[in-house]
Amino acid sequence: MKNKTVKALIMLLAVTTVSMTGSVVSFAAEDTAVEASTDDQAAADEVAALIDAIYVQERTETTDADCAAAKEAWDALTDAQKELVEGEEASPDYFGLDTGDASKDDPRNADEIGENELLVVSFGTSYNDSRAQDIKGIEDALEKAYPDWAVRRAFTAQIIINHVQARDNEVIDNMEQAMERAVSNGVKNLIIQPTHLMHGAEYDEMMEVVDAYRDKFESVAVAEPMLGPVGDDAAVINEDKQAVAKAVTDAALADAGYETMDAAAEDGTAFVLLGHGTAHTAKVTYSQMQTQMGELGYKNVFIGTVEGEPEDTSCEAIIEALKEAGYKKIVLRPLMVVAGDHASNDMAGAEEDSWKSMMEASGNFDSVEAQIAGLGRLEAVQQLYVAHTQAAMDEAAK
Repeated sequence: MKNKTVKALIMLLAVTTVSMTGSVVSFAAEDTAVEASTDDQAAADEVAALIDAIYVQERTETTDADCAAAKEAWDALTDAQKELVEGEEASPDYFGLDTGDASKDDPRNADEIGENELLVVSFGTSYNDSRAQDIKGIEDALEKAYPDWAVRRAFTAQIIINHVQARDNEVIDNMEQAMERAVSNGVKNLIIQPTHLMHGAEYDEMMEVVDAYRDKFESVAVAEPMLGPVGDDAAVINEDKQAVAKAVTDAALADAGYETMDAAAEDGTAFVLLGHGTAHTAKVTYSQMQTQMGELGYKNVFIGTVEGEPEDTSCEAIIEALKEAGYKKIVLRPLMVVAGDHASNDMAGAEEDSWKSMMEASGNFDSVEAQIAGLGRLEAVQQLYVAHTQAAMDEAAK
């Protein structure tokens, strides 16, 4: 009885206080808000840590479970909590960004390969639409051209493999997994077609794995990447570079509404083709592509790179070159196999450090437009890979 009386008095005092000042309700609401905010952030931080744990380039025994755990934890968050996810690499976009329908892609990881395998090796992309159009587009063209060979896929970027697996439950082999799959399936003749642009760092890493497995097969042949042999200096060009230069500029002109490059130039329009860039010695390839554009008479086509390597391909250098040439209308387009994160964000993004934003901020141009389309979807580029594969097959048959 005494306890009930004391409780009643406390409640009465609280009500009286509220009616006089409203402060009790205010304090209680603030405490609840702080507690809820702390709990929300803790839940978001847990997911961020799980994302950071799979944002790695090394596959481990726990990778599959880690990918599943990250997605399960993300799905358990409220919409408000998802907006709070932020880590070293984690953000709401990791699971939340809409990049298209993953079901349109094919991971090409089936067994029952047969004796002849054509393994298509790509860096990869987590952008579903681009993966289906650009990487799968190349694979489909190769499958059509060589129906007697089983076409399979490998990505060299484990970070991307983990992203796609965690978000979309699409499992893609890395190089080691793909080679082990070939061995366990009894493949005798293996042709490897890299979709890489050049003989750069990614190509070198791929070759390390290939060399470790060569003695597991009766024959192994590696086809040329897109732009063929690198060469010694900026003046070296070849038929591959010419074919790619024509393919990408034809597509860029068509999308921009011009019939010829001369017509675009007369209208004050320049095209900036944006590659990734690299510190590897193969970076001279970008300079060679600029030489190739000159050889074709495309004075209003400029080669840039996200990484600014070589130096004359940096955004600042390209802006200065465009300014000196007097072009006022700029069209950006990726010189990359896929139109993924680099194309959508580094090239065309709204952030102030994107190429589009920096060009607009320079005040030198009347318009800056972006065409987001990878090279892999262009038929001419697909047929170039088909030709490279045929050359590798011919070499292996000798």
